Amino acid sequence: MSVAATTAASTAATSTATSSSVASSSLTSNDFMTLLVNELQNQNPLDPTSTTDFVNQLASYATFDQQQTLNTNLSSLATSFNSLLTLNSSNYIGHAVVAKADSATLQSGQIAFGYSLNSAAKSVTLTVSDSSGNAVWTGSGTTAAGSNSFTWDGKTTDGTQLSDGGQYSLTVTATDSSGAAISGYTTVSGTVTAIDSSSGTAMLVIGKTAVAASSIIGVTS
Repeated sequence: MSVAATTAASTAATSTATSSSVASSSLTSNDFMTLLVNELQNQNPLDPTSTTDFVNQLASYATFDQQQTLNTNLSSLATSFNSLLTLNSSNYIGHAVVAKADSATLQSGQIAFGYSLNSAAKSVTLTVSDSSGNAVWTGSGTTAAGSNSFTWDGKTTDGTQLSDGGQYSLTVTATDSSGAAISGYTTVSGTVTAIDSSSGTAMLVIGKTAVAASSIIGVTS
């Protein structure tokens, strides 16, 4: 297929449409149609666009337009879905939950941590660290397979009581009788006081800690 400009004005029109598309870095449905129409207007009458090429271009336009519509609909669906998740997550407010997480806020002089072990351990070492990663308390924990609870009283290893409001994390080091590491996960417990969806994902707020609704493994009234 050969295309020749018949007039300077037509060429300028094509150039303008193309430049606008490049400048916006996004080819819209209108831009696509404008280019197609300009191509038909400026085709060489001695060598016109073949029917096959024209049909293929129309098919490309239809596909492009459908893709644009699909993208818009998917974006709208995602927004609606996030709103629904936020609405559903609000049901957690006022309820005590257990979530897979390793950090929580010190409130009323304590944090209700927990951990789960894939198998029974010979020894378990618990380490509580502050928000800067500094260990403030170290001690031993229960060694049973499955869920284990641990309530930290907010005191350092030397007995100093820390102030409420700080963020602390729990690290669990468990080994079996041969010294091999035992894997598992840590949990935090607390009452959900709010929902934060500013990041685009509904997060449950426990104290100053935000956890994903998907991390919840237990709920009590």
